[in-house]
Amino acid sequence: MTRIALIHAVTAAMKPVEDAFKAHWRDAERANLLDDSLAADREQAGRLTPELSERIVSLARYAVGAGADGVLFTCSAFGEAIEAAAAALPAPVLKPNEAMFDAALKIGGHIGMLATFAPAVASMEEEFREMARSPGSATSLETVVAPGAREALMGGELDKHDRLVAEAASKLKGCDAIMLAHFSMANAAPRTQAATGRPVLAAPDSAVLKLRSILAKSVAA
Repeated sequence: MTRIALIHAVTAAMKPVEDAFKAHWRDAERANLLDDSLAADREQAGRLTPELSERIVSLARYAVGAGADGVLFTCSAFGEAIEAAAAALPAPVLKPNEAMFDAALKIGGHIGMLATFAPAVASMEEEFREMARSPGSATSLETVVAPGAREALMGGELDKHDRLVAEAASKLKGCDAIMLAHFSMANAAPRTQAATGRPVLAAPDSAVLKLRSILAKSVAA
């Protein structure tokens, strides 16, 4: 059986990715690693420090050493550190949003992104724009942070979180599609789509499908 290590910085990301595995890759064995001090330390530091990066690489190294065939991070605030882990390890290591970004770029045009964790936004925007720099791409990005939504989620007010995310989507005008920046936002997708009438992309489904495809190709090779 294929073992996938899921590395989390917040507990709120765990159910959305588990739901995605049940929908798309039920027979994969999931091993969950949680360090719920990571997000708070990242917010306090104000940047991705070398110490935080080393913690991310160490978590991935531990997961592969424990037998993981692939690693999926579910927190979007550690992109460069996850890239370093991917370069250092023999197993596939996936950033949480790269598959969703791929899907959005296939849609093209003006893409909106809704976020709830402001410290993650700058690095995510840079990652998206870097991916969009391919020849012939004219995709643009606009980001809105949903005020109070993360606090509602951390307080267990899930319905309020989803409502605040959907309300914030009204600030995104003329978008061809809307991305939900964090795994923990996935449950807000139906309400956001109903509020905007636009395609809404959530990261967990895209990430699980991409990792499954990567490992299927490696087995076939």
